[in-house]
Amino acid sequence: MPKTIINRHKKTAHYYIENLGNNITLEMVLIPGGSFIMDSPENEKESSNRERPQHEVTIKPFAMGKYPITQAQWQAVAQLPQVNQELKLDPSRFKGDGSTSLTNQRPVESVSWHDAVEFCARLSNYTQRPYRLPSEAEWEYACRAGTKTPFHFGETITTDLANYNGTDNEEYKWSGSYGDGPKGIYRKETTNVGSFPANAFGLYDMHGNVWEWCQDGWHNSYEDAPNGSAWSSQSDDKRMLRGGSWSNNPEHCRSGFRYNNLAGFDNHYDGFRVVCGAAWTL
Repeated sequence: MPKTIINRHKKTAHYYIENLGNNITLEMVLIPGGSFIMDSPENEKESSNRERPQHEVTIKPFAMGKYPITQAQWQAVAQLPQVNQELKLDPSRFKGDGSTSLTNQRPVESVSWHDAVEFCARLSNYTQRPYRLPSEAEWEYACRAGTKTPFHFGETITTDLANYNGTDNEEYKWSGSYGDGPKGIYRKETTNVGSFPANAFGLYDMHGNVWEWCQDGWHNSYEDAPNGSAWSSQSDDKRMLRGGSWSNNPEHCRSGFRYNNLAGFDNHYDGFRVVCGAAWTL
């Protein structure tokens, strides 16, 4: 069997910190601008035509959450004044040690796209900086961090590097391994953010743990895609999700894998992280 190769890089990430009160902070990593080839080549294992055509995208500098939004951060912001809709203070299914206090470092889940947008609006009012969900292009650019492989780790992934379903499912014919990578474990729940190695930009949990909402509406391919900005909805009210979750097999956690859900739907697979386009002027 060919040797499994995992790439590990150490770089210095630049970041700033937002104070959300009650000793809760939000760490934002500064992502340099640049150009990259978005999505998956035809020879990438388990890729599909909805991940194509590959196209060059230019991204302006922005800041992105170091981690998916945690339950602690969610609770801090959910207590701020309402902008457009109410938010549940504690929507998540997985509680870690059972605590519902502001110390919970599990990612928030069971939040809809509309919930995530409301979170960004409240955070923006509180900080006086323009927070929002990432565009799909920004998300993939940040996830890849200069790589062209299926995962920012390399050609494959293991459950020592991310939280996903690393076991086989005979009923659905899903494999717990990808490429030459090994089988792994299935934790069946989220894990604390930052439990696994970061990518070269200093971002954690870009593969697995929770799906992450993006601004964009769903499109079946990249035909006529914009150059890095969010794409308006093509039909219905479907919105983009990226990154895979604790319940998904490794092919769904690839940097280029695209998924969607209705904007008003929430389940215990879906979370998000925030971006700020004005961060480079700080």
